[in-house]
Amino acid sequence: MTFRSIYFDCDSTLSAIEGIDELGRFADPAVRKELIQLTKQAMDGKIPLEDAYPQRLDLLRPTEAQVNSLGETYVATLVPQVTEVIIALTHLGKKVGIVSAGVMQGVLPLARHLGIHEQNVHAVALEFDAAGQYAGFDRGCSLWRNGGKRSLLAGLPNADKPICMVGDGVTDLEAADVVDLFVGFGGVERREAVEAAAEHFLPGPGLGPLLDLVLDEDEKASLREIPAFAPLLSTTND
Repeated sequence: MTFRSIYFDCDSTLSAIEGIDELGRFADPAVRKELIQLTKQAMDGKIPLEDAYPQRLDLLRPTEAQVNSLGETYVATLVPQVTEVIIALTHLGKKVGIVSAGVMQGVLPLARHLGIHEQNVHAVALEFDAAGQYAGFDRGCSLWRNGGKRSLLAGLPNADKPICMVGDGVTDLEAADVVDLFVGFGGVERREAVEAAAEHFLPGPGLGPLLDLVLDEDEKASLREIPAFAPLLSTTND
């Protein structure tokens, strides 16, 4: 089966960091420890995302300058083979997008770096006052709640289908029944609930093997004719 659209989670899928936790490096150690624990509990499905999300931001209260630096960190911590996979999918005319509960101001620079169109990037925008101090987040965006990714992907037009979603957490897994293929990724964090329930699970460390799942044989053969893709496709040959 081949897919028209491939959507990725950002944190611990495209990048090896969790953005909110990374912003915690500006906070004192006690706050950082609490942030990391809240993130882990939410991604493992032990507490609702809509409980953890505002708690983390209220603890952290990141400044606009801190948030604007996050995109550079995402780019510096790309998961192995991400760039090559995105280039290959784009070359084949696939629609590539990001669906993330991460901070939009950080996710967008990563998307631009990878050549992903801004209109295909879905994340949660933070709000700041005139002095650049944290003033809240876009509560009208569904992605900070459980089921948000599922709702967004279910609403995509038929022209985008078939759709594959790739992610590491239970909020990604929630979308499994509204996409044509859900692929769990464990190259950064191997979450038991996702590994157990995903139709396909990539243990990592890289995303290269995804191509074997989302391309048909003609598409893979087309990529093998291009020397730049040869090393990547050699990991997905049957």
